[in-house]
Amino acid sequence: MNPAQAQALRELLETQPVASLGTLHKGEPFVSMVPFAILPGGTGFVIHVSRLATHTQDMLSSPPVSLMVLAPQRPEIPAQALARVSIQGRAQPCAESASDYAEARLAYLARFPQSADLFDFADFSLFAVLPRSIRFVGGFAQATTISPEVLADVLSSA
Repeated sequence: MNPAQAQALRELLETQPVASLGTLHKGEPFVSMVPFAILPGGTGFVIHVSRLATHTQDMLSSPPVSLMVLAPQRPEIPAQALARVSIQGRAQPCAESASDYAEARLAYLARFPQSADLFDFADFSLFAVLPRSIRFVGGFAQATTISPEVLADVLSSA
């Protein structure tokens, strides 16, 4: 990944707060929307979801997931040239008793301070999405696949 691609990927993930979340629902693909934050060190992502949501039940029964973050559409850029990143990984619940829970919660609330009250709801919990493979498309003929380690380097070298 060259420096320009790294900067574009970092900017995309830091400026776009919403991802499409792909889960497996009753054997079929299911896509929903989730706000996300970047975990400390760029090691993954954190989402705060309700147990009442279909995607939460899907993650509990089948942890492999995909996140897609897309740059906003602009009239001067063809839709096919929009920057985007697809992250394939595993979702795992963040138990309140876990050592990394506080960091995940702080990362989420730093990005979404208005969500603080949701932490008082019994049905909401944090999930970490830990990447296995990342595909970044910066525009036409600008696609690259990177490892979780490269993603962590990109996100922690701001």
